[in-house]
Amino acid sequence: MAGYGWIPPSSCMGTFQWVPCYAGAVPPAAVHAGMDRDGGHLFVGRAFHAGDLLPAKVAPNHGTAFVSYGGSEISKSDYEVLCSSHTAWKYARGGEVPPEAIRIGQTSDGEGLFMGRTMLDGTLTPGKVHPSHGCLYVPFDGEERRFDEYEILVLS
Repeated sequence: MAGYGWIPPSSCMGTFQWVPCYAGAVPPAAVHAGMDRDGGHLFVGRAFHAGDLLPAKVAPNHGTAFVSYGGSEISKSDYEVLCSSHTAWKYARGGEVPPEAIRIGQTSDGEGLFMGRTMLDGTLTPGKVHPSHGCLYVPFDGEERRFDEYEILVLS
């Protein structure tokens, strides 16, 4: 995986695409993921960090994307944004990943990672579903926060 050209395997290729972006930019067909405390929209993204391709919450109001890793919220200026009109959110818990979930990225060991979201401090906040950890991790206020119940992004 030398660059962002890697596309997760899917039986529904063509229903979504990844668009390289930088410094808060978001294309018109970006998948909406939630709202920030300042009222700004959050979008589905992914970015490389420490050898992993991680789900990211793209926050145009902050001019960056955020990933969660090792207990921290990490800002990434270089990321990709998911574009599609064929997505939905489905309830899941405990690391569950339905068959129609979109594989957003993977760990350096090859484990698939997925986009989830949950309510946190009055906001609908996206993060990464890490199946082997049995949870959703959300980057928030400089930390990585763990949740057992969440919605997961699926193809519709």
